[in-house]
Amino acid sequence: MTGSLLTLNAGSSSIKVALFDAAGDGDAALPAARWSGQADGLGAGLKARLRVRDADGQALHDAPLEGAQASHQGALAALLDWHAKQSGGGRIAAVGHRIVHGGADFVAPVRIDAGVLDALAKLEPLAPLHQPHNLAGVRAAMAAFDGVPQVACFDTAFHAVQPEVNRRFALPRELHDAGVRRYGFHGLSYESIVAQFARIAPELAQRRVIVAHLGNGASMCAIAQGRSVVTTMTFSPLDGLTMGTRCGQLDAAVVLYLMRSRGMSADEVEALLFRQSGLLGISGVSSDMRVLEASAEPAAAEAIGHFAEQVVRHMGSLAAALRGVDAIIFTGGIGENGAALRERILEDCEWLGVNVDAAANRSGAARLTTAESPVSAWVLRTDEEAVIARHTARVLRAAG
Repeated sequence: MTGSLLTLNAGSSSIKVALFDAAGDGDAALPAARWSGQADGLGAGLKARLRVRDADGQALHDAPLEGAQASHQGALAALLDWHAKQSGGGRIAAVGHRIVHGGADFVAPVRIDAGVLDALAKLEPLAPLHQPHNLAGVRAAMAAFDGVPQVACFDTAFHAVQPEVNRRFALPRELHDAGVRRYGFHGLSYESIVAQFARIAPELAQRRVIVAHLGNGASMCAIAQGRSVVTTMTFSPLDGLTMGTRCGQLDAAVVLYLMRSRGMSADEVEALLFRQSGLLGISGVSSDMRVLEASAEPAAAEAIGHFAEQVVRHMGSLAAALRGVDAIIFTGGIGENGAALRERILEDCEWLGVNVDAAANRSGAARLTTAESPVSAWVLRTDEEAVIARHTARVLRAAG
């Protein structure tokens, strides 16, 4: 295969794009991008910005996104426009996409055609903050690169190997068979961390590991021998941890109360739970952890405390699912950059056998615990784009 692979990764408040060489067998270690770009801060009340860096981390472009460009579609158009101006007519051999929800049918990467696109669109109600943006990226790439293969890589696929007991809700079997089940998300991120950890600590990577993907969207996953056992997000990316604007775990009867006693419509409840809750709802200040940490508002501190407590409580639950834990790994925007929050969480996990090394945690070291700590803790930068590129190359190679 000649040319380049382009990856598109649209999150709830960001879009990431990266360019990879198409050559290679796709089965080696995660590939390195020639350049990567990110538009973040997308959404109301946030300061949007587009940054592009080369393989060495040197800035190629850094500018604010204003007006229509501060939306997902506007930011994507700006990224593709930057690529077109810089590529010198270089050929794009394929485009790989992060698709958050694959439902029950899509458990492995697949080439996108009209039928696949229609099937994925039907899953939009299950991931309203992500799926529409993911599919908008597919359509934009199809328009920009006419005839170029498009490959869907699913966040849910990593969790398809979970034991059946961890895939079911306690609902009638007919509903499970119809697709009402625990899917799990952030799978591309977890796959990236598993691959990286296998190189850094190969023996430990085959044991019991809890990965905390903490960002505007947040989840945690219990992993044994590199395979997902259970994760905090379930039927949709709403469940589990407190997030930027999402409520996380919630008694289902709250929804009945809101509709019956408060007269809220389904659309109003969806907006409340997905867009007005979480850190933003508790604090009334912002969904951005950096803003909350800089704020003097008591409600901002309360929101941070709520987030940390949920991580600690879910840590205990996942350790129980694994029947113990040998390593903890932080990733995601908050997990990778929030040293103070990591230290707070790890100190509250001392009962699990975690002895945090505060100096190492603040220094940017990969290992966050002392050499004597029975349970080690680490921070690794996730690379979903590299996973997407590897999957895309494999799909094209399999198609001949």
